[in-house]
Amino acid sequence: MTSRLLPLASALFLLGCASTEAQVATYDYDPAIALTAESQDALTPMEVLQRLKDGNERFVDGQAVSRDFLDQVRQTAGGQYPMATILGCIDSRVPHEIVFDKGVGDIFSARIAGNFVNTDMLGSLEFASAVAGAKLLVVLGHTDCGAVKGACDNVQLGNLTATLAHIAPAIYSVNDIEGPRTAANKDFVHAVARENVDIQVQNVVQRSPVLHGLVEAGDLIVIGAMHDVATGEVEFFEDSMLTSETIGR
Repeated sequence: MTSRLLPLASALFLLGCASTEAQVATYDYDPAIALTAESQDALTPMEVLQRLKDGNERFVDGQAVSRDFLDQVRQTAGGQYPMATILGCIDSRVPHEIVFDKGVGDIFSARIAGNFVNTDMLGSLEFASAVAGAKLLVVLGHTDCGAVKGACDNVQLGNLTATLAHIAPAIYSVNDIEGPRTAANKDFVHAVARENVDIQVQNVVQRSPVLHGLVEAGDLIVIGAMHDVATGEVEFFEDSMLTSETIGR
């Protein structure tokens, strides 16, 4: 680098640092600091939801927080206190920590093709909230989902056949989309993906008395969401989220 370019590079570096510091300063917490038992306990489920929204906004805007991940590894070596659990698909385009701009120890990431719950998954979700204290559970679907497409086309392939069968209830529930009920119909695939999210949100509390009880007590919120693989944006379904006030309706 020539000496003439050094001042410019230094200025750009300092500007980047200042931008990150200003961004962090807009919150009453530092997103780069790993959660502790005390900071996790102080959070409410709605505050956690806002932190996920803030993180996704930073990600979409290209303003992700600068983190020392190895330092966070050291910070969390003695225990984990995540704020949220994300039940998502295995799709490689939806990395939860990146999409929500979170660091080591911030979220539990439960992933399976088609983001559905079964007994094993429910046990994992129960551990995350009832034992480890996560305050928010997000069922995260996404656009252009290969699992949903496979289910729509009734794909038969080894163990995948049984996996995709869990998405069938969503397929049967979607009856208002014109055109073929196959993966070739993008509108149908998208509607099935959204319906699957709604069904799994209900399954979480209907099939787990543990999680149902946490929601009733106000210690947990369960909410559906969709990630757009073309933009990175996450849409939360707040109108249908399950809280202590809405779970009995």
